[in-house]
Amino acid sequence: MKVVAFNRELQGTGASRRLRNAGQTPGIIYGGAAAPQLIAVDGNALWHALKKEAFHGSVLDLEIEGQTQQVLLRDFQMHAYKQLVLHVDFQRVDAAQKITTKVALHFVNADVSPAVKLGGAIVSHVLNELEVSCLPGQLPEFITVDLSTLEAGASVHVSQLTLPEGVTVVAHGKDQTVATSSVPRGAASTDAAE
Repeated sequence: MKVVAFNRELQGTGASRRLRNAGQTPGIIYGGAAAPQLIAVDGNALWHALKKEAFHGSVLDLEIEGQTQQVLLRDFQMHAYKQLVLHVDFQRVDAAQKITTKVALHFVNADVSPAVKLGGAIVSHVLNELEVSCLPGQLPEFITVDLSTLEAGASVHVSQLTLPEGVTVVAHGKDQTVATSSVPRGAASTDAAE
């Protein structure tokens, strides 16, 4: 995805307020060998781009005055009740250095799993995203979690996920649970009564 930005010289509360009133969003690019750079991005385009999952989980091409650099979206602040992005942070990425970022999980085949189809279980998603480490060129847009073999009362752990080549999980503790299936209490007593 491509993002067009402009250099900005002024910083501070007043300058940022004037930018927002003009339909722009103040931001910063940091990381890499270069010094941090103050930028401004079109606020409306940024608002619509933030609604796309790919914008959050992929390497972006940021163009400033004809020069393009690769960046990751690292942080953004939203207004409490207006459709307004207050600030955005991008981090430069080097194609030869590994990056650590969070990738969304997509759950598939829950409706055909034995837990739901035969056991009447409810599948609960414990994690919605997973922190991974990889080279920028290997960063997946999302990781698919296949629930087709999930049994009632069982769970899916991080070690059971199929990761793309070159992608490793940044573990926080032991083998984390990704999804669980549990039979509701009322369903168990109804089966016993029958």
